[in-house]
Parts: sequence; C-alpha cells; structure tokens
Amino acid sequence: MRCWDPRIEEMPVADLRKLQFKLLKTLVYRVYSFSSFYHKRMKEAGVHPDDINSLEDITRLPFMHKKDLRDTYPDGLIMSEQEELVRYHVSSGTTGKPTVVGYTKNDIYNWTESLARALTSAGIGRGDVMQVSYGYGLFTGGLGLHYGAERIGATVLPTSVGNTERQIELMQDLRVTAIACTPSYLLHMGEVAEKMGVSIKNDTRLRKAIVGAEPWSEQMRLRIKESLGVDAYDIYGTSELSGPLFCECEYQQGFHVWSDLIYPEILDPDSQKPLPPGERGELVVTMLQKDGLPIIRYRTGDITAIREDPCPCGRTHPRLERLSGRVDDMLIIRGINVFPSQIEHALLGIPEVAEHFMIEVDRKGALDEMLIKVELAKEAFSDKISDLMRTQRHVEKVLKSSLNVQVSVELTEPGTLPRFEGKAKRVIDKRLI
Repeated sequence: MRCWDPRIEEMPVADLRKLQFKLLKTLVYRVYSFSSFYHKRMKEAGVHPDDINSLEDITRLPFMHKKDLRDTYPDGLIMSEQEELVRYHVSSGTTGKPTVVGYTKNDIYNWTESLARALTSAGIGRGDVMQVSYGYGLFTGGLGLHYGAERIGATVLPTSVGNTERQIELMQDLRVTAIACTPSYLLHMGEVAEKMGVSIKNDTRLRKAIVGAEPWSEQMRLRIKESLGVDAYDIYGTSELSGPLFCECEYQQGFHVWSDLIYPEILDPDSQKPLPPGERGELVVTMLQKDGLPIIRYRTGDITAIREDPCPCGRTHPRLERLSGRVDDMLIIRGINVFPSQIEHALLGIPEVAEHFMIEVDRKGALDEMLIKVELAKEAFSDKISDLMRTQRHVEKVLKSSLNVQVSVELTEPGTLPRFEGKAKRVIDKRLI
C-alpha cells in the first residue's frame, strides 16, 4: 500500500518518540515564555519547562478545555502576530460562545499534509474525483478535505451541503469516485437518488466515502456498503485541533494519528489517570506543531481507545478506535450510561427498521423515561396493527438487551423522521428544557 510520505509514515517507533519529545519540549518552552494563559496555568500547576524530561512528564502539564477558548474569545489564546495569520475558522457557538482558531501558513501546510497522508492511506489519489459535501466557510470540514484532496492530485468537486438532487446529477455527470460528507447525509443522498430513479451503486462510479463529524457505527458502515456499494472510511478531527485530520487506512482498523503532529492520551474521565492501550476513555490531545493557537492536553470529550499494535498497512503511527460517543453526549437514564451510538448499533442490526431514529428523554415524576422514534424499513411497513406491534416489541427487546435499561419505542412510517445535511441532531432532552 502506498504512503504519501513513507519517511514519516513508516518511521521506526523509537525515532517517532524521540521526535515527539523534541517537539513537545520546544512547544512547552514557547508557550511558557510567550503565552500569558499557559504561563499562568503552568505556574498554578507548579510545573516549569525544565520539569519536562520525558514524554511521560506530559501528565504534569495542566489540561486545556473548550471553556478556555470561549472565556478568552475572540483571540486571547492566539499566539501568532496578526500579520502571521492567514485564516480564521469559527465554531457554530450553539452551546455558548463560538471558538475562534487562527491559522498561520505553516498551520495550513501541516493540516493539509495530515489529510494528504490520510486520504492516501484510504486509497484515494491522482485519478480520483472527490466530491466534498461538507460545509465550506467557517466550518473546517469542507476546506480541509478540499486542500487535502488537491494535495494528493485528486480532482475536487466542491459541492458543500444542500441541493441534493443537483449533487447526485453532478456525481453522475462528472464521474465522482469518492465523497466526503456525514454518514447520515450519504444515506440521505441514497434515498433522494432512489426517488430520482438513480442507483448510486449501479449508476455512478462512487466507491469510497470519507465520513465523519457525527458518531456512527460499524452497522452503519455495512448498511452503506450494502445499499450504496460504497466503502466508508471513518475520519476524525475537531475545529480546535485544526479540523478533520486523520482517517482509517484501507484495512479499516482505526484511524492513524500522525505522531509528528499530535500526542494523544487516553484518560479515565473521572480519575483523569492514564489508561493503557485498548482501554476506552477520554481522548486528550497535544498538538505538537501548531503555531497560531497552541494546544496542550486538550480534553476533547470524545470516548475512544488507542491501539499500538502493528497495522497491516505498515504505518508505524498509533491508531484510535472508532468513537463510542462523547462524555457530554452520554445520557444517564435511571443510573445507566447510554450513548446514542449504542442505540444506532442495536437498531441497524434489526432488518425491519431503517437507519433513521430520534431520541426523546423526559422525566415523569422521579423517573427518567426514554422514547426512541424509529423509522420502519419500506419492506417491513404494514397496515396490520398486529405486525407493527410485533415489530415494536421486538425492537424494545433488542434495545433493552443492548442498553440494560427499559425504553419505549414508537415506530414511524418510512421517510417521516428528519434528515440532516450537516451533523445529525438525534437527541431531544426535555429534562433540560
């Protein structure tokens, strides 16, 4: 399997760790010397750059949280001078003040380089036509993948989101072979194409999809393959870290995280103690080469595990497993932790239902109640009440077994639940209203 930069991607692990420590040491001295925010935090934590004498000493450094970016809005954490910045990206701010990230020319180069490696590892390259159906503009997804695809020599079709029928026409007419979008939007495109009399599997050349920006399951990967004939590759990144950065290679055993750009930790969310490879916890990230807005021990809130066993592709960099949810997305129902991704995984194993669902949580008296609205698959839709009740009981039984908590299920007709062009918003928590 080809690499974009084999000198880095196949570098011996011992050499990678030496490089990481060198970059970490430089980073810590820089922020301690020139960032009032980090200088104050490190002084409060009682740590000096001279105390960082190994990679393991990173645990002595204080954490960074999204709240820190909001509290210093708009640009209190940006270290580069204004004339060194070439771009800003801004988060939506739907849960508070937006976060502003400034990029230097070197930041854009490293971001593009990361995605060039990632897309190459997924088997995309020169000769491919890549349709980018993530949003462009303040959102990082569209532009990041656009630059990465151009870097590897692919032809980019920058469709952004929306106008789905037109996107399907262009997919056919311009012989698109790869697409980047959310998994829910990809399935939505399949539904719209079917209504247009188009089969993505048989009437287009689309064969690879780089999908992310929302939790999705292995079952959804199988559903995408079966219904659309497309191999779906997971991608990961957040706006604070730059945007989308890492995706699965063709072996699909986790997404490689480039050790010259990032140092990942997996911590127990409660004790904040490091967890060994293979154990799931909260992903904490240090960006080793980021000029505009340095990131040290940023608590992402994402739940995953790190893998350090050799990958069949030959790349020596560690991998992160598929996200199982977020610390702040976790729902606690009668003392049981429930992630939306668990629900999706269970539902996609039931042939009678489609992949579309919504979760409503409410409190009746002292007890929490969860209602899951699920679309029936077209072939399973029936006007017989007995058939619907049998399916409903079956779905409730499967969910109770998977979640270890009783839930109510409401079956809906095909095509009635919301579709999402951006990130899917599947949870309505009425306890918070």
